[in-house]
Amino acid sequence: MSAKIRPYVLKETNWKAAKETRYQVAVLPWGATEAHNYHMPYGTDCYEAESMANTSAGIAWEKGAKVVALPVIPFGVNTGQMDVNLCMNMNPSTQMAILRDVVQVLEAHNVPKLVILNSHGGNNFKQMIRELSIEYPEVFVCSIDWWKALPQNDYFDEPGDHAGELETSVMLHLTPELMLPLEVAGDGAARQFKLAGFKEGWVTAQRAWTSVTKDTGVGNPAKSTAEKGKAYFEACTTKIGAFLADLAVLDNDDMYV
Repeated sequence: MSAKIRPYVLKETNWKAAKETRYQVAVLPWGATEAHNYHMPYGTDCYEAESMANTSAGIAWEKGAKVVALPVIPFGVNTGQMDVNLCMNMNPSTQMAILRDVVQVLEAHNVPKLVILNSHGGNNFKQMIRELSIEYPEVFVCSIDWWKALPQNDYFDEPGDHAGELETSVMLHLTPELMLPLEVAGDGAARQFKLAGFKEGWVTAQRAWTSVTKDTGVGNPAKSTAEKGKAYFEACTTKIGAFLADLAVLDNDDMYV
C-alpha cells in the first residue's frame, strides 16, 4: 500500500484536489548542492528545506490553512566555493529569474502569498523581494531562514555555521542513512577575516571558502545527536507552521498594527 497523499505537498497531490482548493500561501523551499564537511551529503540544504517546508505546511494545514509546499529549488549561491568539487553555483540573477517565474504563476492562479523557506546561508532574497513587490504587487513575498527561527544555543552546545553540530544533528534525524560516522568528519575549524570590522559584523564580504576551512565545515560536529536534531526540527516546524497559519488568514492590505 502506498503512503498517504499529502494534499499540502504539490508534488504529491493531483489536479483533482488542486483545482478544488483555494490556496492561501505557497511555500518555496530553497536549498543548495554543496560539500558539507566529509560526513554529510551534498544535498543537505535541500533535504532540510524540503522537510521543513512539507512538515510546516502540514502543521498549518491541520490548523485549517490552505498552504501548499512547492518542490525544492536545489541550487544556491555558491560563488565562494567554485574551487570545491561539484559545488553547484546559481548566481543571484538566475535566482531572481526563477523566483519571478514562480511569482508569475502564483499571481495567475490567485495565490496571494509566497514564503521562501531558505536553507542556505549564501542565499539572500531581500532585494529580490523588493523588486518583485513592484512587478507583482498582488503577491506578498517573504523569506524565512529556518535555522534562525529559534535560539540555537538552547538546543546545541556549539551550533556552528556550516555542517556543524546543528546541521549534523538535524540530518542525523532526517536522513541518517546518508550520513557517514562522525569519526570521519573534520573538526570544522575556520579562519576569520583579519580586520575587526568583519568580525564585528558591520562590514560584509564573501568568504573564499577553501581559504577559510580545510574540510568545508565551519563548526565542530562532534557533539551532534539525532535527538538534538529531532528536538530542534520539531520546535522549528511548530513555530513556522503556526506562522504560516497566521499568515494565511491575514489580508495582504492589512498587514500592520
